[in-house]
Amino acid sequence: MLVGRPLDTSRLGETLLPKRLALPIFCSDPLSSVAYATEEILLILALGGASLLHLTWYAAAAIVFLLVVVIASYRQTCHAYPGGGGAYVVSAENLGPTAALTAASALLVDYVLTVAVSVVSGVAAITSAIPSLATHEVALSVSFVVILTLMNLRGVRESGRIFAIPTYGFVCVIYLMFAFAVVRLATGATIRAESADLPIHAAGNYAGIAVVLLALRAFASGCTALTGVEAISNGVPAFQKPKARNAANTLAAMGLLSVTMFAGITTLAMVYKVHVAADPTELGLPAGTATATALAQIARATFGNVDLLFYLVQAFTAGVLILAANTAFNGFPMLASILARDRYAPRQLYNRGDRLVYSNGVVLLALAAIALIVAFDAQLTRLIQLYIIGVFVSFTLSQAGMVKHWRKVLKTDEGRANRRHIHRALAINTVGATLTGLVLVIVLITKFTHGAWLVIIAMPILFFGMKGVRRHYDQVAREVAVEPDAKPRRPSRHHAFVLVSNVHAPTLKAIGFAQALRPDTLTALTVAADEEAARLREQWASYDLGVPLTIINSPYREVVGPVLAHVKETADADPSAMVSVVIPEYIVGHWWEQPLHNQNAFRLKARLLFMPGVTVIDVPYRLESAKGKDERKQPAER
Repeated sequence: MLVGRPLDTSRLGETLLPKRLALPIFCSDPLSSVAYATEEILLILALGGASLLHLTWYAAAAIVFLLVVVIASYRQTCHAYPGGGGAYVVSAENLGPTAALTAASALLVDYVLTVAVSVVSGVAAITSAIPSLATHEVALSVSFVVILTLMNLRGVRESGRIFAIPTYGFVCVIYLMFAFAVVRLATGATIRAESADLPIHAAGNYAGIAVVLLALRAFASGCTALTGVEAISNGVPAFQKPKARNAANTLAAMGLLSVTMFAGITTLAMVYKVHVAADPTELGLPAGTATATALAQIARATFGNVDLLFYLVQAFTAGVLILAANTAFNGFPMLASILARDRYAPRQLYNRGDRLVYSNGVVLLALAAIALIVAFDAQLTRLIQLYIIGVFVSFTLSQAGMVKHWRKVLKTDEGRANRRHIHRALAINTVGATLTGLVLVIVLITKFTHGAWLVIIAMPILFFGMKGVRRHYDQVAREVAVEPDAKPRRPSRHHAFVLVSNVHAPTLKAIGFAQALRPDTLTALTVAADEEAARLREQWASYDLGVPLTIINSPYREVVGPVLAHVKETADADPSAMVSVVIPEYIVGHWWEQPLHNQNAFRLKARLLFMPGVTVIDVPYRLESAKGKDERKQPAER
């Protein structure tokens, strides 16, 4: 009902994406980042007072240049690695497993943060338009994550159709706002933001090197505009053929939209003199506008009294910001699947679900994001400080890996035949690796004391966790490996025990199954006090089942311990033999019936499974409540 009917594996090709759907699915995060990237620059520069806001132009120009370089670099990755995997695969093939796992841990952390930041940003846009909802930000954010999870569990292509509307709608209303602003400004209108005349007080004395550091910090915060750029290179296999070309073209279209929208919003913010602060009440804003974002102020000033267009901008902004999390919902499960394939993550993450999506990865991402939102009380200012570090770690490793990749290609016949093209790609990736590495250093320095240390701790934990998973799988593989000429070996003897508590139909079924195994010895085993033992021995003799009954006396009324001791004694007495313990077990049809049965059976199984040389066998007996209508018409099991 929630995620749709299961899809046959043969229909996997139907889930491949055309460019028009791939753009909203993979690019909603970088496209939506322009909604708050400018605000993050203004927010940091406001710490130095209004006199430093002019540095916004320089920070924005540097971000635009960096965005162009990174997009050009990842276009090379799409062509060179059409199998997807992005920074992890590029690093694994060119820089080794340590660099690959570093990139993977950075991306996994970044994807979780993408969901949290995107959803919380969307909720902030909603509360900017409807301030009365500001006290329900956590509940709203968690609800949106749950909705996104269900949508993604329905399948990539189906969810893509849903995501296309707010993504394309956001792009359209932003360009409509630009057109509206150009017309009004060209006709001589004076447009000012509602916060333009409100003073900004410096948080300290900024001069000399302090101004440089503040500008670098503003640049680092504004680099949130680059988040999600790598998602397309991770998901190249999801595109329709020709996969690499379609992915690269989609990346180029995303870059054009992102650059123009970010530049336009920043320009309007400066022209309108938008003021923002970590605590808007510092600006003296009234209660109704205390939560207004920079984009909300720009939209309100641009459209003036046309409230419908303002609310349209806010609605589409909220929608695309929330749905921007979908970039992570596609990237995280795919990366987790590749890691599981390489035995660095649990194998459950490798499998596709009923709707041909990596369902386990989707659910895991949602749970991690919800935990982060609750832990940080859905506060965007606190969450945004954790952002970016993982992005630029993966950017730098990916581009460094691509540099080594092209150098290897140059030594091949293909490289010698296409030297001009390879040298151009090598130059692009070299510039990309250098710039992103430099930005990574800036981000680490400027954000470390503002909460980014949490990410720096989380990444090594994930790194060593993945190493531990791989070590475990390798150890298991060595333990279960067999020689090429190995043959099954029969045990010297086979001792079987059937656990009984009474003579009834489940007991007879279990004994019949045990007899079919043709063990060397077959014994019915029970634990009973003196009076109950006498009754059971008499009942057993009256049925003449042909199987000896062993009754273990338990003066302290314990069941599990005496059975374990008896089975262990048999196993120790004949180490080369196999010991089987057959347990009859009720199968019930209602959840409330389960606690009423099988408790000793569960406890015994849990302990016997760890006993060397012992095999545990369940023989189910289905009660009437567990049978279908047709089965209830048949005679009871014998």
